[in-house]
Amino acid sequence: MREGTELDVAVIGAGVIGLAVARELARTGREVMVLETESTIGSHTSSRNSEVIHAGIMYPKGSLKAELCVAGKHALYDYTASAGVAHQRLGKLVVATRDEEIPVLERILGQARDNGVDDLAWLDASEVRALEPHVSAVRALHSPSTGIIDSHEYMAALRRDLVAAHGHVVLSTPVLRGRADEGVLELELGGVEPTTVRCNAVVNAAGLWAPNVSRSIAGVAEASVPREHFAKGHYFVLRSKSPFRHLVYPIPVPGGLGVHVTLDLDGRARFGPDVSWIDGVDYAFDERRAAEFYAAVRAYYPALADGALERGYTGVRPKLGPAGTAHDFIIHGGETHGVPGFVALYGIESPGLTASLAIAARVASMLAGS
Repeated sequence: MREGTELDVAVIGAGVIGLAVARELARTGREVMVLETESTIGSHTSSRNSEVIHAGIMYPKGSLKAELCVAGKHALYDYTASAGVAHQRLGKLVVATRDEEIPVLERILGQARDNGVDDLAWLDASEVRALEPHVSAVRALHSPSTGIIDSHEYMAALRRDLVAAHGHVVLSTPVLRGRADEGVLELELGGVEPTTVRCNAVVNAAGLWAPNVSRSIAGVAEASVPREHFAKGHYFVLRSKSPFRHLVYPIPVPGGLGVHVTLDLDGRARFGPDVSWIDGVDYAFDERRAAEFYAAVRAYYPALADGALERGYTGVRPKLGPAGTAHDFIIHGGETHGVPGFVALYGIESPGLTASLAIAARVASMLAGS
């Protein structure tokens, strides 16, 4: 790009949220460019997760997570079918392994109904065994609309749509700083050819680094930018053929959904994530955590043999609070931070992948006329 390039909309971050937002804006006729620090798309949270299409049952009524997950789920199933993105609607079981956990399932069922998810079904122990013979549970909830997706195929499809609508993705181009100047947003870009671009609108979809990006833009109210927290999760993979046909989730734990079973599109089982709080983004794998995984998984899969797990991968989630706290998605427009034409997205962790198309529609609506 040449110095002083003028853009209509710049989207910062080529993860699943940035790509979905850029695609939606381009489809409405906006001129869109995605600016990505890394040399590939979706190299952080978007590709280091469970690849689950969530039903929308675990989030508080009235929250953005609940609203956008449910809307996004329907949109995502429609999109994956039409775009030929690999996915499966496998369903999941949320299991109580002890009678004392049944009231938690009752609360989850009520919350699901509050969120407009009315397809959950109770299972007793014998019905659980019929669906998953290796799972030990006294009761369970069956969520038939939960599924899995190839997140890499999905992001590639979003990028294709964006390019087809005359949008662009520019890699290895970090946003260094910016400023609001009389209705125009100016961004200073690094990379091989540092330059400055002037934009009518900017979307901060930088994921783990979204708060840092907002702090670097002069004019954005500092008090509006949340403090970032990083939750690292490990995933272990089952060495042998999976005995599961559904996703299996234990009762949720503070800070996450617990060490659960997900399947990839080849049918291989993986367990995770656990939660550890870290100071920065670090993907190193700690093999010593295996002992905790064996204990957690055997609560509902007692046949798990010693040595059955092998290292998988790690991911880091952009949290908005420390351990033991729960926070909603944050989507800020100019009325919050004082910069018209600037939309900032914070804490877009799970169910961000599921909610991505609904988030994109929300952002496009916020920028209409900018």
